[in-house]
Amino acid sequence: MVASADRAHAAEGAAGKRSRGTGRTGESARREGPGGGGRAARSGDAAGAGPGGAAATGRPVAGRATSRDVARLAGVSQATVSLVLGEKWPGRVSERTVAAVRAAARDLGYRPNLAARSLRLGRTRTVLLVVPALTTEFFARVYTGAERVAADHGFGVVLYPSPEGVGPARDPFDSARASLDGVIASSMAADALAAVRGGGLPLVMLDSDPDDAAAAATVNLDIADGARQAAGHLLALGHRRVAHLAAAVDSWTFQVRARALAEAMDEVPGTALGIEPAGLTVEEGRRAAERVLARPGPRPTALVCDDDILAAGACKAARRLGLRIPDDISVTGFDDLSLATAVEPELTTVRLPAEAVGAAGMRALMTLMDGETPRDTVLPVELIPRGSTAPPPRS
Repeated sequence: MVASADRAHAAEGAAGKRSRGTGRTGESARREGPGGGGRAARSGDAAGAGPGGAAATGRPVAGRATSRDVARLAGVSQATVSLVLGEKWPGRVSERTVAAVRAAARDLGYRPNLAARSLRLGRTRTVLLVVPALTTEFFARVYTGAERVAADHGFGVVLYPSPEGVGPARDPFDSARASLDGVIASSMAADALAAVRGGGLPLVMLDSDPDDAAAAATVNLDIADGARQAAGHLLALGHRRVAHLAAAVDSWTFQVRARALAEAMDEVPGTALGIEPAGLTVEEGRRAAERVLARPGPRPTALVCDDDILAAGACKAARRLGLRIPDDISVTGFDDLSLATAVEPELTTVRLPAEAVGAAGMRALMTLMDGETPRDTVLPVELIPRGSTAPPPRS
């Protein structure tokens, strides 16, 4: 019995020596964390350092995060991480687990080895987002939504504003087909696609005619409903003489706004709707509004503007003519940019969920690149009543 105990103590001592030789004795061994696959913790290491130098949270202390780090943080196997990040999870991994893996990857700043994957799959992992010239924050928000979804799929997004705003643009690459996997484009920048469309790349159009055969899928806002909401708001306040400051851009989205506004006004007897074209700048909006408000005859009691920038110009024109908003003239916009709450009084406008548009467009493009057919998407919009609208002045 004594001899056996002595041998046990001797074995334990030898094991301790071996552990000390590798830095895994006592507290150091416990610091290494589950799995036992990483380097040993050294004196002075942060408490809780784990495999590969990862902290107890799963975050690497130094160096680039790996799929093993993602798996550990999400509590799944590396094979599951591979399925999720390789977009091969449907039918094999639950959506809850997919969300956990993607959250872990974002938390760790993990990015797959895109160069290796591109060679293996014959893809560049890059998509192009074509928009009009970046004159407002709307398309910056669209980019934010698209980039977030793309990052979850291991893709990068190249933002390409059409240099002339809405006209044709050159191919930003020597060969779009060789440089890109797909394209997302706004209808306002449709003409800029001529140089990249011929390559047969998957194409998703935003805010575009769903009957246009050029796009494999469309993502639209319910623009017609937005125009109806604006008209209904003004009609309910009692307005009957309305002027439409219409964007001087030949685009599906503005055609839909004009048509829906006219139809809504026609449904109420005794209404009059005038139309005044305007370029999409504050200055052009001001000039257009001054033309409308300075004309002889009964003055409109409300101005419906195709976007918030035009509305800001309209407010400026009203003040220059000595008119009070909303006492003498009501003004509405479209988009709900930051500008809408910067003007005084704050602007009644139609809120467009720009980030949701970008995200939905990117999801549709990913579906296309997986060889499936995405559904056309229509996103709801919402009128936000603020201080720029009120009942019309008494005659």
